[in-house]
Amino acid sequence: MNIVEILEKIKEQKPLIHHITNWVTIYDCANIVRAIGALPVMAHAKEEVEQMTSIANALVLNIGTLTVDLIESMVLAGKKANKKNIPVILDSVGVGATDLRTNKAKEILEEVKVSILKGNSSEIGTLAGVESETKGVEAMSVKGNLIEIAEKLANNRKLTVVITGEEDIISNGEDVYICKNGHWMMSKIVGTGCMATSVIGAFAAVERNYTLASSAALSCFGIAGELAAEKSKSIGTYKVNFFDEIFNLDKVSIEKMQKIEKIK
Repeated sequence: MNIVEILEKIKEQKPLIHHITNWVTIYDCANIVRAIGALPVMAHAKEEVEQMTSIANALVLNIGTLTVDLIESMVLAGKKANKKNIPVILDSVGVGATDLRTNKAKEILEEVKVSILKGNSSEIGTLAGVESETKGVEAMSVKGNLIEIAEKLANNRKLTVVITGEEDIISNGEDVYICKNGHWMMSKIVGTGCMATSVIGAFAAVERNYTLASSAALSCFGIAGELAAEKSKSIGTYKVNFFDEIFNLDKVSIEKMQKIEKIK
């Protein structure tokens, strides 16, 4: 996997990443996309989402602050993305915590051809139909082997599944990658999960193998987190340093620090 080549494509092509996303983290998601070299746009109104998607290179859907109207916009945008044949990335934030989140995530999956489904272990476990517990937007427990859950869900839904955690699992049902990049301080910053989804969107916009794109994106994201930790006293300086590191990410750091293992 040549992560550097994919990152260089982003910086050269500057793909437009359309977000219908979480109001809590929308500002950080826009900034992280800009920092990685792509262009962000955040359009939520159902009167314009189809037109905006028609000029985008990828669509990121995030149900972190969902409303019924917002889901309508997501479905409209998702169907337009399918017609245009651009990737749709769905972040299943909080699935399992409430029936609304769980049911609406399933509705999107039924109505739209999602390319990449991302979530923590309990969110993905819930969508896979296994016993799981979610506390707010945090994973508490999942019954079963996460790699097997990812593989089965990927095969059933015909997409790439990304399970984020201390070690990220990425599978399209055949290939399985484990990404071990990252730092514990990342979990102390609100929005890192949403930002990771946005970065995945940027990588998927230029790399049609979505399993490779997701693995490369999470590795770069995690490497920046590791580098930022070396320069930070606490979470306040950490967030600033994190943006600096992802903006300045280079070939030397990536080739030296990437920790992606293909296990199948």
